[in-house]
Amino acid sequence: MDTSPPEPRLSALYQELILDHYRRPRNKGTLDGATHSVSLNNPLCGDEIDLQLQVEGGAIKAVRFVGRGCSISQASASMMTQLLKEKAVPQALALAERMSAMMQGDETAAGDKSLGDLRALAGVSKFPIRIKCALLPWNALTDAFKGQW
Repeated sequence: MDTSPPEPRLSALYQELILDHYRRPRNKGTLDGATHSVSLNNPLCGDEIDLQLQVEGGAIKAVRFVGRGCSISQASASMMTQLLKEKAVPQALALAERMSAMMQGDETAAGDKSLGDLRALAGVSKFPIRIKCALLPWNALTDAFKGQW
């Protein structure tokens, strides 16, 4: 298993992708008609996320977030909201599990194309204090459906 750091070009591309989502977050704002809403924060670093979802027929029809914090937490939320639209809730929860596995250093998860742009955050797994930042929006997602699926 190759544990060497990514090529400098790839690493720079990933950093740019993270910064792009941080500077121009997708799906940021409040969601009228939300059926699920969760607010979480990370008191250690001050990251905050308010996640709102509109679920119809077991599928996520719309998702938005309001948050503040570091580039990792906000980029993760932005990327997550793009990925979740039109996903069945069990499928969304499976993606949350894959994201968590990637943050724990699972190489297979880091290469999983179903995570899309989120794979740019794979390097965060090398910085344990930052893992909670990347997982904050995902924890909000799983909290939103606790006991339902």
